[in-house]
Amino acid sequence: MQKSSHDSLSNQHSTILERNAQSFFESLCQSVGENPTREGLLRTPQRISHAFSDMLSGYNKSPKEALGSIFEDGVCDEMIVLKKLHFYSMCEHHLLPFFGHISIGYIPDKRLVGISALARLVEIYTHRLQIQECLTAQIADALIAEIKPKGAMIVCEARHLCLEMRGKERESFIITSALRGLFQKDSRTRAEFMQLIKD
Repeated sequence: MQKSSHDSLSNQHSTILERNAQSFFESLCQSVGENPTREGLLRTPQRISHAFSDMLSGYNKSPKEALGSIFEDGVCDEMIVLKKLHFYSMCEHHLLPFFGHISIGYIPDKRLVGISALARLVEIYTHRLQIQECLTAQIADALIAEIKPKGAMIVCEARHLCLEMRGKERESFIITSALRGLFQKDSRTRAEFMQLIKD
């Protein structure tokens, strides 16, 4: 079977990433006084390459693909909430993880999506180099653009290892939110959502 051009391009990118990871890792080891050829580190550049290919796979997908089928049957005029979906992402400033949970609420107008589609939407944005503020806004904006609800609200709570591992704080949580449509205009709608996602 003939390989597709997409597969060939993907393999080419993987080879380039592995080669660059090897060079970076050898430089890193040299600068800190480590031996990159000792047994435990011999395959570390390949592991780095494969790990980052997975952790940054969100660039290969679009919000439209992530949301999949959009339905008109069963549309209600009530709030739909996905509560505290766990996620991991990579800080674009330090290439260290931040992680926590995201809650999504929206009020359909004429269209809705499955709950698993919301999880896939979160996955494509968390699997990119990110900052939490942009991540939260991107999910809200994608929902508004793709299904045009009456309103949407996203709340993200996360721990950042770029803060914790560098000795600044321990178990500090950052909270961000994005409000669109009714959630922005109506305090009762916001309060209902916050009540629903409380522990």
